[in-house]
Amino acid sequence: MKRLIAKISFIIFYLGEILKSNLRVAHDVLTPRHRMNPAIIGVDVEGMTDGQIVNMANFITMTPGTLGIEISEDRHTLFIHCMFMDGTPEEVAKGLQDDYGRRVRRAFR
Repeated sequence: MKRLIAKISFIIFYLGEILKSNLRVAHDVLTPRHRMNPAIIGVDVEGMTDGQIVNMANFITMTPGTLGIEISEDRHTLFIHCMFMDGTPEEVAKGLQDDYGRRVRRAFR
């Protein structure tokens, strides 16, 4: 039952993320001033199973404005291209780890 609740919670979270990201990308495309600040960051995925890493990378890639690029050879870092860097790379990576990572770990055990 806990896993089902975690999956439903993840779906609700993810749909919200897709909506926010779509609106942000659309706003940037439709306005004359671009607010993009692209960067590549590393997100800690140590302790995740291969399936959890794949799910996290896929969900991040399907969210507009982000793209999973590569997993490190030791499988501890997932490299992601972010279209909008709001803060330092460490802050953005920590946010993705806390938001996506925590939820993926719970939903896809």
